[in-house]
Amino acid sequence: MVIRNVSLDIVMGVTSSMPQTTLPEVAFAGKSNVGKSSLINALMNRKSLARTSSQPGKTQTINFYNINDVMHLVDLPGYGYANASEEVKAKWGRMIERYLQKSQQLKQVFLLIDIRHAPSANDKLMYDWIVHNGYRPVIIATKLDKLKRSQVAKSVKIVREGLNLEKEDILIPFSAQTKHGLEQIWETIESFCEL
Repeated sequence: MVIRNVSLDIVMGVTSSMPQTTLPEVAFAGKSNVGKSSLINALMNRKSLARTSSQPGKTQTINFYNINDVMHLVDLPGYGYANASEEVKAKWGRMIERYLQKSQQLKQVFLLIDIRHAPSANDKLMYDWIVHNGYRPVIIATKLDKLKRSQVAKSVKIVREGLNLEKEDILIPFSAQTKHGLEQIWETIESFCEL
């Protein structure tokens, strides 16, 4: 995908109504500190359109990024570390669920997991929840550059087993630093959106 223009099209908050969009969408979910904004910026070939932060839990809305007027990358609020009350987190949960169940254009959900660790209880919950809502998420194993090359195969196996992935489920190791995996992620996005 050659990125010609990118814009933040729609911001959906907890009280927003469901946007009526016409472009195909792919959504990105992940723990608050898993590197979701870094991945989205890398995909859009921009430095800081999606706000990265050392403070986890910055994304508190569902953000729709318009790519070349042909599709939306959808950034879902992070889960796990966000410095928010249980009540607020419950509202985010309902907002995400509403989006997953009601979006007419959502083609696939990508779930980000830190490749250095076995999936957490929250990761497994999110994975099962996405499956429950009718999607087989593509797993993006982030922070690949933090591992030695010799550790990668073992770490991938731990993630696959931790989420009980099927053989045909897609897992893509990715590094925002080196851009390893970026091309494969774009090819996967394009195949789901039929671009």
